[in-house]
Amino acid sequence: MARKHKQRKAGAADVPVTTVVVMCLYVAGKAPNSVKAIANLQAICRRYLKDGYKLEIVDVCEHPRRALADGVVVTPSLAKVSPGPASNVIGNLSDTGSVLAALGLHA
Repeated sequence: MARKHKQRKAGAADVPVTTVVVMCLYVAGKAPNSVKAIANLQAICRRYLKDGYKLEIVDVCEHPRRALADGVVVTPSLAKVSPGPASNVIGNLSDTGSVLAALGLHA
């Protein structure tokens, strides 16, 4: 019995969909834990997210009203904005597993 092969039309369905993780890291100037959090998060993003992320770093010393409006009371603090569900990690982000779990990623 002969098999029939369906031909697929080239189109938008052939384009891989890439999810972009949107995050906001709240830091307190050049405080040691803030500097560590920035470095740790950049390393995690390079290794696990490549180009699939957007990161905003907010210095709460320069923008205290923004921090209050966003409900940030502790720094450093990472907020995952999207994709949902939203999540937060507080600290210098040295626990890669916890950061990945909060971002919805696996090691």
